[in-house]
Amino acid sequence: MANIEEKVENLLEPIIEKIGYELYDVEYAKEGKNYFLRIFIDNKKGIDLNDCEKVNDAITEILDQEDYIKEQYFLEVSSPGIERILRKDKHLQQNIGEQINIKLFKKDENGSKEYIGNLKQFDEQNIIVNQEEKEIKIERKNIAQIKTIYNW
Repeated sequence: MANIEEKVENLLEPIIEKIGYELYDVEYAKEGKNYFLRIFIDNKKGIDLNDCEKVNDAITEILDQEDYIKEQYFLEVSSPGIERILRKDKHLQQNIGEQINIKLFKKDENGSKEYIGNLKQFDEQNIIVNQEEKEIKIERKNIAQIKTIYNW
């Protein structure tokens, strides 16, 4: 599925940027018996329903023409939200120094399945967070999800 996500991202990024938005992420997922293609867009002013509709109208025909996805799917265009999922290195880079939540697939050697801390650095293998003045190194292969934390 990652291959479809990459193809769709490469196809849509210039189109979405041309109409004034950033393509934040593309997710192609099967949920139950249905497939979903989710396009997450952003800009400095924020995203509302009209923005999502504008992007949807700009990309629907192009996606149909390219026909990367053979299964029937639902197209969703939305904002990444205030608490954003960080799936790519560019997302991590944009959030160095920010507070993040890391969820693991299973408990680690410390008995923890979740960490909250400030993102210090990352590379291909590891994510390093500062948690209560302690540096914690987490292997990326063990991470189920990373997302930002918005302090309400």
